Amino acid sequence: MNLFRQNTDYALRVMVNLAQRWPGRAVSARVLAQEGEVSNQFTCKILQQLHEANLLISCMGPKGGYRLSRPPAAITMLDVICAVQGPICVNKCMVGPDGCPRQHHCFISLKVAELQNTIENYLDNVTLDELAHRSVSLSEVNVNLNASDRFAAEG
Repeated sequence: MNLFRQNTDYALRVMVNLAQRWPGRAVSARVLAQEGEVSNQFTCKILQQLHEANLLISCMGPKGGYRLSRPPAAITMLDVICAVQGPICVNKCMVGPDGCPRQHHCFISLKVAELQNTIENYLDNVTLDELAHRSVSLSEVNVNLNASDRFAAEG
């Protein structure tokens, strides 16, 4: 199970790219597509979704393009995820009161709700500013992942 869909991954790349340029001028969809290694058509679709969610400003003209609608520190991963793929839902019982008829007497729903809140709170506290200026090398990430794998195998 992937928590983020492919288009969400691409949207996060675009938004981090724009955050790294903040408060610079607008960037064309074509440049964002090339730098994000995503097709121009797919990038345009993602940019439209982000614009409709008021996360981007679209600027027309020869020097037009897209830029963030507010500072990178004011846009979270959760904002971007919800704009592109909709709200994160761990299980259908978390959709709302009508999500599951057993919700009110289910032993599992409380823990699922805790997980839902943990995920949402975490993503709502990671800003584009943090993502844009964090310098973690891939080798550091791989070391941490390998340590997690060893821990899981031992546990």
